[in-house]
Amino acid sequence: MTDPVDAWRRLAGTCVLLDGFHALKHAVRFGAEVPVAVTADLRAALALADELAPDVRGTLDALLTEVPHETYASLVPRPHPTAVAALAVRPSRQASLRALTDAARRAPVVVLDQPRNLGNAGAVIRLAAGFGVAGVVTTGTLDPWHPTVVRGGAGLHFATAVERLTVDELPRGPLFALDPEGEDIRGLKLPDDAVLAFGSERSGLSAELRARAGHLVALPMRPQVSSYNLATSVAMTLYHWSATGGAVPS
Repeated sequence: MTDPVDAWRRLAGTCVLLDGFHALKHAVRFGAEVPVAVTADLRAALALADELAPDVRGTLDALLTEVPHETYASLVPRPHPTAVAALAVRPSRQASLRALTDAARRAPVVVLDQPRNLGNAGAVIRLAAGFGVAGVVTTGTLDPWHPTVVRGGAGLHFATAVERLTVDELPRGPLFALDPEGEDIRGLKLPDDAVLAFGSERSGLSAELRARAGHLVALPMRPQVSSYNLATSVAMTLYHWSATGGAVPS
């Protein structure tokens, strides 16, 4: 049997860190390949599975290896309260691009244009997974698979396609960009194949993306309020899409 600590140290540089029980639970549910998973308290981890994830309890029991707490803490940058961690194989870029460019896709793609905040990006990926969108794309320098983003996404990177692209590489589809000068979203029906673009938290849409947008769309906002948080803006937009015909999967 392969020693889990040896396997961890061999794979840590090439795999995605799943930080905590919930990240591992979600990754397993959505088909992630998990070569190693550890916990400092197997009994407690399986009790969580019994309570919150009985559908994957057997898989987690087979995956998890109990190690001393000191060993677990040495493998992760910041110990999680559930004392669970795992490494997963990142989906191939080719697989993500196939999902994003599928001509028959029936859900939008969310684009974060030059985002800056890692936690916000993770929260958006979690939202996107919940609404069943086709994927989340970032432009600019932020790595959407950065460990802090994955932590914020609670393992739901494996429930939707996540990639970094240039504006020129964005998937096809009518491009709706969120902008205060746009048309009120409440008067629109967003098509299922839309590409929904959101500017950075500080500077808004880049000139390149704004020039490419076919539609500028505004969220309702009280005068003198500067802006919404990025994840809040995405949530409002995806809720509007779902409420006007887009289906959240059961």
